[in-house]
Amino acid sequence: MGLLLIIVPLIESLGYFMLPSKRSLFVLNVLGSALLLTIAAYITFQVHINGPLTYPWLNGFFYIDALSILVLDITVIIGLLVAVYSIGYIGYEYKGTDSFPRVRLFYALKAIFIFTMIMVTTTQNFGLMWIALEATTLASVFLVGFANNKRSLEAAWKYIIICSVGIALAFLGIILLYFSSLQSAQNIAPSLNWTFLLENSERLHQGILKIAFIFILVGFGTKAGLVPMHTWLPDAHSEAPSPISALLSGVLLNNAMYGIIRFLSVIDKSLHDSLFTGRLMIFLGLLSLSAAAIFILAQKDYKRLLAYSSIEHIGIISLALGIFTPVSLFAAFLHMFNHSMTKALLFLASGNIFQRFKSKDINHVRGLLKIMPLTGGVFFLGAMAISGLPPFSIFFSELAVTIAIFSAGHQNIGMLFIFLLAFVFSSIAYTLFRIFFGSPKNLPVSFYKNRAGDAVLIVLIAVVSISGLFLPEQIVKLINAAVLTISGGGY
Repeated sequence: MGLLLIIVPLIESLGYFMLPSKRSLFVLNVLGSALLLTIAAYITFQVHINGPLTYPWLNGFFYIDALSILVLDITVIIGLLVAVYSIGYIGYEYKGTDSFPRVRLFYALKAIFIFTMIMVTTTQNFGLMWIALEATTLASVFLVGFANNKRSLEAAWKYIIICSVGIALAFLGIILLYFSSLQSAQNIAPSLNWTFLLENSERLHQGILKIAFIFILVGFGTKAGLVPMHTWLPDAHSEAPSPISALLSGVLLNNAMYGIIRFLSVIDKSLHDSLFTGRLMIFLGLLSLSAAAIFILAQKDYKRLLAYSSIEHIGIISLALGIFTPVSLFAAFLHMFNHSMTKALLFLASGNIFQRFKSKDINHVRGLLKIMPLTGGVFFLGAMAISGLPPFSIFFSELAVTIAIFSAGHQNIGMLFIFLLAFVFSSIAYTLFRIFFGSPKNLPVSFYKNRAGDAVLIVLIAVVSISGLFLPEQIVKLINAAVLTISGGGY
């Protein structure tokens, strides 16, 4: 069952080139995504009952534990919601019969993109993880530039160049990590497997580990969008088709942070504290929060604003990981889930707005609540949620991060964190909230109502709202298990 996670999207991507119509493409898209979610649900249950899933004959390369499941489940859930939403979105964007090859290419690339992100979360080998993360760039760059205009192609080039430089630096970190593992290999071969490194962390060369962590943090941090390595992110997320923007922001950023988290657990155990890594993670987290707050205030494109909001929330996750206490780790993983669902909601809603107003310019969108009551209402609630207002889920994970900071004795950091959150809220309110009121000018007549997309928005706003008030026990147990996995107290 575990290997099916990898096989299904590969078969799906090939299947698109054998189908004769757009309708059949839409059906395969949804069925493939639903099958992945079903497999992931089964594996989640198995890991919960039996512990980590691995195949000895694959030398431990295939490996799923509680942390893997957390990121994997986010991937397949958002993947299914994006698949359903894309039926109307792509159907409207590419209406003519001559557009069939473009639609087929879009779905094939999306399936490969999903495949690469699943690969990241289903291996414990840092070398394979590095390959998978580089593959996510190669798979998604064509989707970023899919509109094939000047702005999207420029964004695609910036994306692949900056992320490739970052991933090259991460490769140097992987080499140093392997060299460090040579120090602990006595009668067995050295390994880049996470379990091997964790078990032998006491014998790893600490000086080499520190240098490796800096390279990996910069390399994977580039892919995660941490400031100052973030410059590709606003362009890529704003120019990609909205379903892809939802995957980039809601899923891909988690994959990059996943790589950092895996290595973070090894080096903290080796150093017997998190002081070295914590300072770096906290600094980059606060820097990302500060930069996002300022840049949000200056945005005129609502999708770029959402992209900078992603940088803010990756900064919050980095800050929580830097504290590295059980409470802060729980808050970081909870925030990862909450941000993914909320940002997917906002990017998908922005797709409806773009198709109705034919513009991403905030100054050209007015009267959204009146013109598009459902999308406008959902986007308004989503904007309040991403700003950190109660009773939405992000408020409670941000509150948990705040409690973790003060509980760890970092009062000054806590005060600065609260100030930056208030600044971000003010920036979003000042910049974005004007689109909901007033009267639009020169509103295009042509419009297609995405019924399937509306259903997805309703599901997502329900998740974002309900999980702020009630978090299912199964999710709490999964996050606690992920905390124990990384802190060394369990699977």
